[in-house]
Amino acid sequence: MAIDPQFHENREKLDTHEGHDVWGPVDEPEKLGIHGTHVAVDFDLCIADGACLEDCPVDVFEWVDTPDHPESEKKADPANEAQCIDCMLCVDVCPVDAIDVDAGRA
Repeated sequence: MAIDPQFHENREKLDTHEGHDVWGPVDEPEKLGIHGTHVAVDFDLCIADGACLEDCPVDVFEWVDTPDHPESEKKADPANEAQCIDCMLCVDVCPVDAIDVDAGRA
């Protein structure tokens, strides 16, 4: 299952983290929601393989610890989503389709 590209319509914005929005549901540690808006990462799908961190030419992503999450204990956080240049490399390399980039959303 891939990230919902309509998450901003189908989910509620619950919080912020490191300057970006967090979209629910969130029930830590099992459910962590979607982090980001323009560059969005579904933390419940992310398996932390690191491809997005390695391939992003403008360093949008940073590792964040997510202890006891069933998929992985760290996630690729879009901490610098404002730097995104819409190249879509992160979307292309994510093995579980956990990332959505939408140039029309900010």
